[in-house]
Amino acid sequence: MADRRGLLAPEDYLNYILTNTPSTVCVFLYIFLVLLSIATICGNLLVVISITYFRQLHTPTNYLILSLAVADLLVGIIVFPFSMAFSLSSCLFHEGIFCKVRGGLDISLSTCSILNLCCISIDRYYAVCRPLTYRAKINHCVVVIMILVSWLVSALIGSAVIIGGLNNEKCEERCLIDVVIENTVGPILSFYLPVIIMLCIYLKIFLVAQRQASSIQRTKSGATVSKMERKATKTLAIVLGVFLLFWTPFFLCITFVPFSKLSVPFPVIETLNWLALSNSMLNPFIYAFFYNWFRTAVRMIISGKIFQGDFANSKLN
Repeated sequence: MADRRGLLAPEDYLNYILTNTPSTVCVFLYIFLVLLSIATICGNLLVVISITYFRQLHTPTNYLILSLAVADLLVGIIVFPFSMAFSLSSCLFHEGIFCKVRGGLDISLSTCSILNLCCISIDRYYAVCRPLTYRAKINHCVVVIMILVSWLVSALIGSAVIIGGLNNEKCEERCLIDVVIENTVGPILSFYLPVIIMLCIYLKIFLVAQRQASSIQRTKSGATVSKMERKATKTLAIVLGVFLLFWTPFFLCITFVPFSKLSVPFPVIETLNWLALSNSMLNPFIYAFFYNWFRTAVRMIISGKIFQGDFANSKLN
């Protein structure tokens, strides 16, 4: 994410002193963050295995969910350990390559998550609003291209953050242009603009779904398909809503605070950051609550049934 030093007054982070003997609070905090990381890894790994293994789940929508799960899985594997070192060490005040790589990975994977959510919203738009052209417009080839573009753009943004951070060492003080790019242009491109696009798409979907629900001219099979699509759209809209709930406070903080005279306490910044990162843990629980196929797949994976034979063609509903 953006450079947290821009949110703190100099006297605030100069007075931040580390001790060699961690307190009880620190120990419990480490344990909590480790458990959070494990839950994130295990939950998203189950999503990845389920969609990869069972052929019934090889659909364009699920491939986009798979891409989102991979991004969240990498957050648990890579970003969480880096963030623990950042939050509970002197990384805040040492401009080493470690901290710059951490920042690059952080913003890269968060951008990848929101771009995947953008792709999912486009998929849902065609499924609900353009059902007759859905299979032609959103096929496997198109989905692969959408996923590759999402990851490529995210990687470029993350690399730019790392390179920009290395160039900042030439400035004795933090340059105004860096503040503008990190705290305004960056969040607009990687968060606010995609969010506005997604909200407009889901609003359109909602209006179309309302008209469909009030229509009395529908065959039985068509009603079934429409109901399934609406359920998938509702579930993925909840995923988006939870994402916004967890990420918006942090982005609002890093966008507006640096341009005000306010200084945010370090614990508050890190709490908002961890609130945002913990979103990566929640998506599997949302799938488990709404999707029968995911619950069935998880039971088969945890019980080890998939290792006892070829169950790839099993019906999960």
